[in-house]
Amino acid sequence: MSIYTLGVDVGSTASKCIILKDGKEIVSKALADVGAGTSGPERVIAEVLEGAKLTKEDMAFTLATGYGRNSLMMGFADKQMSELSCHARGAYFLFPNVHTVIDIGGQDVKVLHIENGNMVNFQMNDKCAAGTGRFLDVMAKVLEVKVEDLGRLGAQSKKRLSISSTCTVFAESEVISQLAMGSDKCDIIDGIHRSVAARVVGLAHRVGVVQEVVMTGGVAQNTGVVKALSDELGCEIKTSPLTQYVGALGAALFAYKNATK
Repeated sequence: MSIYTLGVDVGSTASKCIILKDGKEIVSKALADVGAGTSGPERVIAEVLEGAKLTKEDMAFTLATGYGRNSLMMGFADKQMSELSCHARGAYFLFPNVHTVIDIGGQDVKVLHIENGNMVNFQMNDKCAAGTGRFLDVMAKVLEVKVEDLGRLGAQSKKRLSISSTCTVFAESEVISQLAMGSDKCDIIDGIHRSVAARVVGLAHRVGVVQEVVMTGGVAQNTGVVKALSDELGCEIKTSPLTQYVGALGAALFAYKNATK
């Protein structure tokens, strides 16, 4: 008989959920663009169960992770766990040779050093929005472009522009000044991507960068940031189509471990 486990990752800006079969096969996944303190977690849980044609009662174990994980401890999740451990485990499942995980979420940046799927060291920036998904959202708004188009537009840059401020507020002023001077939007976007990379690389060097390097979190969908980071670090950075689900995947894997012990 199959064992189904559910992992839910309640982030600051998005909720993600995955159902695993026998700790190996992803049978359903769901994502909502709202996170902690919203209807997002409930919605993704309902959607993921519907997608798998299963009920809460069919789940052998449910594990919550992420910024808002405590909100699910009232009657839904069997256990909660740090997103650091879950990201490490999820990345290891997708990339068995991973040693460094760079996770850029909505409101924080985490760099993890991993050995055999376990996190052994980490650095985190959660005090400031610089270099996070929120930072890119603000920049896209000022530039009047969609955040999902940033990667494509940045790749069209012809001239190297520097956005020196890492602070979101000052960088916003800098971008407005560049626009007022008639600078090309594509050049500005490329400068923004390199400013994010410079910020993250500082954290990465504190942990120590060992290949394979994997990038997770919503920002990993931005090819411009991935390329800028790769250039700064001088190595290939791997990403997965499941990049936003890595935390939820790790939670579902730990849930399986709990269900079978």
